[in-house]
Amino acid sequence: MKRRDFFKKSAILGSAAVLPAFNPSNLSAISVGDPIAISSANGLRATQKAMEIIQQKKDALDGVIAGVNIIENDPNDHSVGYGGLPNELGIVELDSCCMHGPTHNAGAVASIRNIKNPSKVARLVMERTDHVLIVGDGALHFAKTHGFKEEELLTDKARKIWLNWKESLSKNDDWFPEEQAKETYEQYFNITGTITCLGLDTYGNISGVTTTSGLAFKIPGRVGDSPIIGAGLYIDNEVGACGSTGRGEENLKNLSCFLTVEFMRDGLSPEDACLKTCKRIVQHAKIPSLKKDNGKPNFNLTFYAINKQGEYGAASIYGPRKFALNDGKTNVLYETAFIYKK
Repeated sequence: MKRRDFFKKSAILGSAAVLPAFNPSNLSAISVGDPIAISSANGLRATQKAMEIIQQKKDALDGVIAGVNIIENDPNDHSVGYGGLPNELGIVELDSCCMHGPTHNAGAVASIRNIKNPSKVARLVMERTDHVLIVGDGALHFAKTHGFKEEELLTDKARKIWLNWKESLSKNDDWFPEEQAKETYEQYFNITGTITCLGLDTYGNISGVTTTSGLAFKIPGRVGDSPIIGAGLYIDNEVGACGSTGRGEENLKNLSCFLTVEFMRDGLSPEDACLKTCKRIVQHAKIPSLKKDNGKPNFNLTFYAINKQGEYGAASIYGPRKFALNDGKTNVLYETAFIYKK
């Protein structure tokens, strides 16, 4: 075959290989359980919304993203979206990723500022680019290109919490706290909270999303596990899904959500897979700064998982903690399994 003819034929074959738009009804599921939605403890409204959309015969990804948008928009949740606690400079930076089980595609943004719903931007990265992760100014530019409006994400309450943290760092600096503060904010100083939401839809397909404002008062530009595929979220449509909340650095070192799904592939239940992952992380936490005087870890992580059969489970290093579960009949909080009692 002549070189010119080869390229001509390749071009024809290439154009014919363009895939049609995804249609979940075209996929045959294997040994599938009933629809289910699972989320972190702050996700009862998310699982309710996700299930409502799933029961309309829509893609699980539509449901879980709509679910977490409720929390991203809530100024009273200081670990996600609008109202999230800022970095050490008082600027809110958000991270998010999503993953679509049927296509095994994913998208993410990190350190994005002034955009309330990073989960929506993450989905656009997945669907409208050839990339998986866009960060910082690039993520903001990408969001604005697609019509997202910049807005101030630091609420008055979050600003007060940040200022109290800054004023309480040292008695020898020039920042003075209020003499008679009406509220105490220490409870917020180590926030690592996030929301993750996973869904199994009526077609037997699994998708998920994780979104966060990250560690409170972090170094600007710090990125944890939440936008990293395999760490803050992982989906394998033939096996199951896992999402996480807690100390992102230790999750990143172990790619823990990927690990959890692999444990389920080996036959473990979702709860046992999450628990085994927690034990692996504790085993790998070797440096002194990660340990208490008694040798136990000084951090916490929680994992949430579902499998193809509609089974679910969650586990924490310290517990019990809570997780939200909607099985299409009830939408309630359950307790996680755990290694150490709080």
